[in-house]
Amino acid sequence: MPRMKNPRSVSAGKKAAETRRKNEAAKHREYVRRFKEAGRSGKWAVTMAKVRIRQTVGKAPWPRWHLLTFTGPEGGEARGVVDMMAIRKDHGKPFPGTKRGDTFQIILIQVKGGSAARPTDDDRDRLRKVAQRHDACGILLATWKKGKSANFFFLAPKATSAKKDDWQEVSDLADVFA
Repeated sequence: MPRMKNPRSVSAGKKAAETRRKNEAAKHREYVRRFKEAGRSGKWAVTMAKVRIRQTVGKAPWPRWHLLTFTGPEGGEARGVVDMMAIRKDHGKPFPGTKRGDTFQIILIQVKGGSAARPTDDDRDRLRKVAQRHDACGILLATWKKGKSANFFFLAPKATSAKKDDWQEVSDLADVFA
């Protein structure tokens, strides 16, 4: 003879399943909200980094720095370790086979907004390789939090000891873009 289920246990099981479904839906909504917020803060971080750089170099003598941003299909973050690049013509002593103004000065910039984590060791190593490949003058990290101006950190060209952070805070941004 088949065993009959207790009606109380069936209703308790349904309530538990319904509670689990509601909790999962709430987690999903929170995930979507945070994902959208991260996208917004990333866009704002790039904008505020550009503002701070333009304020710094706005009265600098010619040649001017140009800021390029690399965005994805929806205007958000694109693939790759470099989010932004500052570039200008190099009017210094030309390399053999070139004339003044043929070469460029390049600064690679990674941007972090909101509560984004600092770049990983892998990111740092990739930035150094990209800088070496394109003969960049420097590598910057721009961080921004809502209500504050962007902060900048300079990456040392070569790895330092494991105990020391390779990202050095930039005290005067005008020195970097001199």
